[in-house]
Amino acid sequence: MTWGVRFLQEARGREYDLAVGLAATVPLGWMIGCPLLGFISDRLGRRKPVLIGGTVMLLAAVAWILFGDPAIFRGPMVGILMGVASGAAMLPTTIIKEANPPQLAGSATGVVNFINFSLSALLGPVFGARLTRSPGDTEVVGLAHHQAGFTPLLYGILFALILTFFLKETGPATRKT
Repeated sequence: MTWGVRFLQEARGREYDLAVGLAATVPLGWMIGCPLLGFISDRLGRRKPVLIGGTVMLLAAVAWILFGDPAIFRGPMVGILMGVASGAAMLPTTIIKEANPPQLAGSATGVVNFINFSLSALLGPVFGARLTRSPGDTEVVGLAHHQAGFTPLLYGILFALILTFFLKETGPATRKT
């Protein structure tokens, strides 16, 4: 949300209060997406298709936010869709618990959270430095600057998508055979 507000202000020309409101739609999407995608995953009995679908949807949403025409599709729905899609990030916690013996569920969940929070803590300042670096000799920060700053995020999402194909399916449908 921190960088989203800045993006909306500097790259899209939104006023601060509107930018904060729009950025807050992403966590609103999480409130919808986390339980919804978990429910869909449970109903299918599979984790990977939902994880892949959420990742593809997130990749499309972030690419649209950065490079799409905001006159065509904009506003709170974009943030909500991004939040719903990123709600699939909760599924690896289920996957790691199912892939390990029950007596290691706490440790396995701790490892997932450790990786997530460690990468966030270590890469957050790198991303911030990249985004706050002024392009060239000017102090002008606009859409192109933010697109360049956020593009590695697209690569990260794409990398996560590729890694998903190497995951072992752990859902209940795999145990019925």
